[in-house]
Amino acid sequence: MNPVNFELAGSQKKFVTFLEKTGKAHATILAYGKDAAQLVQFLAEKKITQPTSVTVDMVEEFKKYLFDLGYIPKTVSRKLNSIKTFFRFLEETKTIKTNPTLAVTHPKYVNKPPRILAETEYRALRDAARQDPRAAAIIELLLQTGMRISELARLELEDVKDTHLIIRPFESHSQRMVSLNNAAKRALESYLNHRSQTKNNHIFITKTGKPLLVRNIRASVNRYFQIAKVSNAKVNDLRHTFITHQLENGASVVLLQKLVGHKRLSTTEKYLDLIKNKATPALKLEEL
Repeated sequence: MNPVNFELAGSQKKFVTFLEKTGKAHATILAYGKDAAQLVQFLAEKKITQPTSVTVDMVEEFKKYLFDLGYIPKTVSRKLNSIKTFFRFLEETKTIKTNPTLAVTHPKYVNKPPRILAETEYRALRDAARQDPRAAAIIELLLQTGMRISELARLELEDVKDTHLIIRPFESHSQRMVSLNNAAKRALESYLNHRSQTKNNHIFITKTGKPLLVRNIRASVNRYFQIAKVSNAKVNDLRHTFITHQLENGASVVLLQKLVGHKRLSTTEKYLDLIKNKATPALKLEEL
């Protein structure tokens, strides 16, 4: 690799290091780094190897290139956001004097509303996984607590208390507690009775005793969605369903924000648009 080419590629590596020091989520760092690397590779093929040589037209050409590859507008917009953050970093570190991405606009797209499962759908999912204690516990915890998949994957045995779970702080998320209702407790206890004895403290483990990864959890739940014949559903829809159901049954937006770990109240408030009839204020959460 020649010194000039290293300057652009090296800047991308410094960018990733900078992101790691800011405490951003691992998934965010990974995405930003890959998106910036994709641009670096695109420019290298055009013999553009210095950050100062990048122009607005080149970034626009990269945007067109992404569409040509088949990316949807939402994904292109996300990638452009990564690229804009990369060049803002280059500008702040005095690597470049002018930022070529400022004049580049995001493609327009419409955000689809979250998929909310009907009662018949999440009951069918529950029934489909009934003979699989681990999958049943995963589904019940996600549905009854609204926790994130990544949080569920990180749960350890000592995080389980009589009436709640401790969600430990990680990346940019603070520690919090989530209540365990009867359905969640029954499913979790049933799984723990079947769980293999191992030195690993993670609650959800594989048959060989290793921690169950997020992708394993997603694959397992998706499999039972298919068995239950619930179409166009994803694991995150269990979280969406929990939030919407609780709002419909009178839970306060502020309470739900704390329970599900939203940083901004406005994120939770968006779910209000999805409910038709809100019940009178409730003092406790409803069991799904």
